[in-house]
Amino acid sequence: MPTDTFLVLTVIGDDRPGLVGELAAAIASHQGNWLESSMSHLAGKFAGIVKVAVPAAQAAALQAALGRLATLKVVAEASEPKSAATGRRLKLALVGHDRIGIVREVSQVLARFAVNVENLETHTASAPMSAETLFHAQAELFAEGGLDARALKTELERLSDDLMVDITLDETI
Repeated sequence: MPTDTFLVLTVIGDDRPGLVGELAAAIASHQGNWLESSMSHLAGKFAGIVKVAVPAAQAAALQAALGRLATLKVVAEASEPKSAATGRRLKLALVGHDRIGIVREVSQVLARFAVNVENLETHTASAPMSAETLFHAQAELFAEGGLDARALKTELERLSDDLMVDITLDETI
């Protein structure tokens, strides 16, 4: 029974119609199976990350083909599938006046508590009643079962006061 190699691809290029199709065609032509992805248009660029499974015998050829795509820069890294980790899943939401360093300061607190950021989405938008720019962040987090959630919340609340942002942290199932 042939085994699959799992590849995580990071992809970037000048945004235009057809980029996803070109990437998908290269993957499919090497018997690759597109498993997961997250893609976005950012500042005129198309950027994404894709997880694919490809027969081990096709992995090198797929990587070579991806390297020859003229319209996309693709970096492929081999990955081992991991079993589902046991621990605590958390959701963090943040909104406040945009300023340099918000992500750095929040991520430093999370790192001190050994909390892993599994998904992070951010954007800026104008405040509804003013022209001020607000920074919004949503994060899905993972921590080992021994996390002191009360201490983490206390530290995030202290940071919230310092940064003048609203931060909420909730446990998910």
